[in-house]
Amino acid sequence: MSTISIYRTEFLTFCSNGSRPRHKFQRTSLSPTMKMDSKSFESEKKEELSVQRQTPSIPQLDSSGPSNLGFDRLQPSDQELYQDKRLEFGKFVAREAFLDEEFWTAAWLRAESHWEDRPGERYVDNFKRKFAEQEFNAIKRRCRGQHGQTHTCIVTVKKEERNVKRTVLKSVVGTLDFSIRYLLHGESFPGERTRPLFCSINRTHLNKYAYVSNLCVAKSARRKGIASNMLYFVIESARSSGVEMVYVHVHRHNGPALELYEKIGFEIVQMASSQLLEQQMYLLCFKT
Repeated sequence: MSTISIYRTEFLTFCSNGSRPRHKFQRTSLSPTMKMDSKSFESEKKEELSVQRQTPSIPQLDSSGPSNLGFDRLQPSDQELYQDKRLEFGKFVAREAFLDEEFWTAAWLRAESHWEDRPGERYVDNFKRKFAEQEFNAIKRRCRGQHGQTHTCIVTVKKEERNVKRTVLKSVVGTLDFSIRYLLHGESFPGERTRPLFCSINRTHLNKYAYVSNLCVAKSARRKGIASNMLYFVIESARSSGVEMVYVHVHRHNGPALELYEKIGFEIVQMASSQLLEQQMYLLCFKT
């Protein structure tokens, strides 16, 4: 099992005061009063987290791709793109994605991730391009909000350097999706398959939670604390929004991802359904 380095946070601008997440990996039981959208995990289980991701080699799009993207667009300066919530660490900054080019690079990172272990297959480049185009559109659709959810695409970009100009495509080195949701009536944890299938959302404080998916880091930027600091950013964002639980699904055999979450302070939810057992998945939770 490989080791993933956790780097100390240098600068974090959040209104709330929270202690650094604890570093203990335990099993915890989930209160049966908590409920959520059953369709979310079905659509996102294929977006399984892996902390080892490949650097994006962004191709020029053909006429079937997003034609309005500027692949030579320079990364905006901090003054041009100021955001209240941002996490600076080392030579990087984690923040919300803002530009379409950042959404596209995040989508391409996920395409590289999806096909990373299958480099010898034929037509991989075409599959990756199609995957990236679909994910680009899906990211933008999710970020517009749906079913009472608040969805944010987080990116990690390289810090500004004096006399160095980078394009957006070469600046983004990591990404994840972060959403705030409500459990549905009849569910006891995220992704539980319930009956009836169509349920109303149980909008109470206890049923509000945060969910993490699609964590990817470029191959050239691994082992620099990017994955862990993006998770710290999400945890502080959840805490400042009054959310007490942050969830993620991880494949049981994804050792690097499980090791990462262990160091952050996530715990395996012991009350798992036969559905998760069949899918070889763990549900992990961090209590803010």
